[in-house]
Amino acid sequence: MSKNILIKKISTCLFLLASLFTFAQQKVSGTVTDASNKYGLPEVSIQVKGTTIGTTTDFDGNYSIEAPSSESILVFRYLGYAIQEIKVGNNKTINVALVEDASALDEIVVVGYGARKKSDVTGSVSSVKAEELNAFPVLNAAQAIQGRAAGVAIQSNNGGEPGAPINIQIRGNTSINASSAPLIVVDGFVGATMPQAGDIKSIEILKDASATAIYGSQGANGVVMVTTKVGRSGQMNFEINSTHSVQTTSNRLDLLNASDFIDYRNQVLANQGSTVAYTDGGYDTDWQDEIYRAGSTTNHQFSFSGGTDKANYYASATYFKQEGVLINSAYERMSFLTNINAQLTDKFKVGLNLTGNLSEKNGVATQSDGSGSVGNDDVITLAMRFAPDLSIYDDAGGFEAVRSYGAGDIDNPWAVATQREDDTEINEFRVNLYGDYEIIEGLNFKTTLGLSQKNTFRGRYIPRTLTVSDAGSYGRGIMEEDDKSSLLTESFLTYKKEVGKGVLSLLAGVSYQKKTDKGFYTEGTGTISDSFSYYGLWTATDVINSSNGETYLKEKEIQSQFGRVNYDYDDKYLITATVRRDGASNFAANEKYAIFPSAALGWKVSNEKFLVNNETISNLKLRVSYGVTGNPGIDAYESLASLESLYASNGGNTVFAFTPYQPANPDLKWESSYQANFGFDLGLLDNKIILSADYYNIDTKDIIMADQSIPQIAGFLNSEILANVGEVNNKGVDISLNTRNITNDDFSWTTDVVFSKNKNTVVSLINGIDFFSSGQPSYLGSENTSILREGEEVGLFWGYDYAGVYDGGTLPTGTVTNAGAVAGDPLFYDVADKDGNTNGALGSEDRKIIGNPNPDFTWGITNNFKYKNWDMNIFFQGSQGGEIFNLNNSVLNNGDSNTTYEYFNNAYSSSNTNTDQPRVGNNSDRELSSRFVEDGSYVRLKNISCRL
Repeated sequence: MSKNILIKKISTCLFLLASLFTFAQQKVSGTVTDASNKYGLPEVSIQVKGTTIGTTTDFDGNYSIEAPSSESILVFRYLGYAIQEIKVGNNKTINVALVEDASALDEIVVVGYGARKKSDVTGSVSSVKAEELNAFPVLNAAQAIQGRAAGVAIQSNNGGEPGAPINIQIRGNTSINASSAPLIVVDGFVGATMPQAGDIKSIEILKDASATAIYGSQGANGVVMVTTKVGRSGQMNFEINSTHSVQTTSNRLDLLNASDFIDYRNQVLANQGSTVAYTDGGYDTDWQDEIYRAGSTTNHQFSFSGGTDKANYYASATYFKQEGVLINSAYERMSFLTNINAQLTDKFKVGLNLTGNLSEKNGVATQSDGSGSVGNDDVITLAMRFAPDLSIYDDAGGFEAVRSYGAGDIDNPWAVATQREDDTEINEFRVNLYGDYEIIEGLNFKTTLGLSQKNTFRGRYIPRTLTVSDAGSYGRGIMEEDDKSSLLTESFLTYKKEVGKGVLSLLAGVSYQKKTDKGFYTEGTGTISDSFSYYGLWTATDVINSSNGETYLKEKEIQSQFGRVNYDYDDKYLITATVRRDGASNFAANEKYAIFPSAALGWKVSNEKFLVNNETISNLKLRVSYGVTGNPGIDAYESLASLESLYASNGGNTVFAFTPYQPANPDLKWESSYQANFGFDLGLLDNKIILSADYYNIDTKDIIMADQSIPQIAGFLNSEILANVGEVNNKGVDISLNTRNITNDDFSWTTDVVFSKNKNTVVSLINGIDFFSSGQPSYLGSENTSILREGEEVGLFWGYDYAGVYDGGTLPTGTVTNAGAVAGDPLFYDVADKDGNTNGALGSEDRKIIGNPNPDFTWGITNNFKYKNWDMNIFFQGSQGGEIFNLNNSVLNNGDSNTTYEYFNNAYSSSNTNTDQPRVGNNSDRELSSRFVEDGSYVRLKNISCRL
């Protein structure tokens, strides 16, 4: 056989073998999920065993790979989960459910415009799991975060009022006048509202500049990333969750009954020199019993999900109802969410996120408007102040009312709660569409288009039945409506490629968002009848315009370019660099654009040779980051010159006119936070103990405050022109500790601990002057209750320093009191005459800092127990330090309303001189002093829940 013939035969054989090999190749696709919760896992490594062929799952856990033959074995690897190997066989679809490996726990966290393994994150990020959010029923998912994420403080705006909004604060107050609330991003929609807890897959809280700078001018207060649930391939899954809880009040004030109240009033009158005895009203009413009731919360959620290899869906409907502990207070909400994702081709994927809710709230005033006028004081304070010897109704069948104990009229609390109307209706919808196209391997283009709409209507009516003052007798109606919309479109490219011994990830994109806010406000008195409630406002004889006019329209636009580079070298060294350029229409002509950069480094020390086989340290990563983020801080048009309408006289006739309101400030710019973060993540004993700790320092500069330096002679009505004139510093420590105490097939016990310590300082103010504000109702006087001062913390209490009770005779050195003091009257430290000499007269110059509302630290401890199909959650949460200004006691201990037994039994008298409580009816002028400042520390058992 010739050489040429032999070569041809060999070539033919090789060609046939190659053809057979090519023919034997088969495409396999599927979804990789977490076995415990069925959620898709992104960036799972999938490799054909013994080859270099491999791929990774996308964000939703989907993958596709070419297997050489039916004998090929696919290896699924994901940090924190046990490795799985599956033979291809004749399968075209292979869905895999990975099981957590307790010896190597890790998780995927959502960051801006993507997701990363937590082990690869260089910034400070806290995660809250879905099961934690649903440990107990909540109105707002934000409530479930409290005590579960280090550095995050959660507080209701108005106690336990049904439907009350929730405040989230990350790493302290970074501003003074602007909002310190974080940016909320839901499924990529910037500035969204929090969805229902049952619809949430995960929440990530981005805290440092490395994590938040991708959102630039809106990231100074941190970012809350919310990812909602999606469907998975397989048969349709139905789920129904229903909860019902009962609520009640605790620690009610121990107020005087009718008999002791009459005795108290007679003592007050006698001490004030009156010879007239108090007239008994003839009843014994516990007003707290009258206004409080057992409340309840009901939540029903129905959801269904499913899908195929090409599409998936998730839809839910939720009904929430709360009957408040105050009579006539209630909140009701219906909401829905739909997520649909479809793989149209091998390279093109689209999705739809649609959500909405309808809510109605019956409000009962629980915060005073300060005036004390008819129907406007809060029901809780009224119930504390109102005389217990009176009944709900008077002899004529009308509502009983207290008139003048020296502090003005007091409304009947039951009447205010049941007669005053305060209805709020909110309709909110959001739709978000996206398309994701794989241009080439590793390079993806994603574009989104979203629209949100929120309409809020509020109607209030004070009927004629409330007759403490003349205003109530004519009927007062208020109607207002606010319509907010937000249009958002974003497009970005992501590229991921292995470069040398590392992995390079690039992100570049653009964003445009337009927000519109429009509405009206109208108020009037003298309606034709109470029967029409606030809808009879059109019959009002006296229409009162709001201070901002009856109607308004505000528009803001922001356009941005952003980019990010991640490089992970040798699975040891991590680099992240981010930059965003924002331009906003609400800022001044010279300062519409700003650039917000950040950089971060990470070192996986545990992957170095000297630690890689260490039996104690299973994971150790060091992190450091620095960057700049912004706070928009102002509303539309506030940097522009403006006019104010008014009525003027011309030739004896009233004419409509305008006057200058404020001058333009062409240099008003963003508040900027310069953030440094140093942290580490440590895993011990096969990650049975995981510790994360961060130290941060945040300098917020160019604080937007009111510059009062423009003289009135300039002719502007507004004396508080906005300018960049302040600086605030926040520094602190966040610590998270997770331990897996017992883990076996039938029983497990885990503990999660979070600890946060924050210290804020006012670095600079306008010309170094102090700023004061008042948080008390006006009927208590006009004294300021808080101060901003350079070198001090934000929001310190301001008042007189209480020195005890005057015992008669010569005033103790260094003390003062009100004029005409006798034994039993309150004493105060003399601040004005610091040399120890005193003129004995209390004056405004004797006020000082008397308390600090900022806690020393906060913490939370969660214990989770699981036994087969049964689990229990026990959650404690607490705060140490931080003081409370108890205005309740300031109101109740002045002799002009009811009071507590604690004060009544301990007040100074001829037979009780060894006390720090002044006599009843003393010469106090309602001074706000350290006497009413109390320790705000607490430990709360937040939740105990069991599920079968």
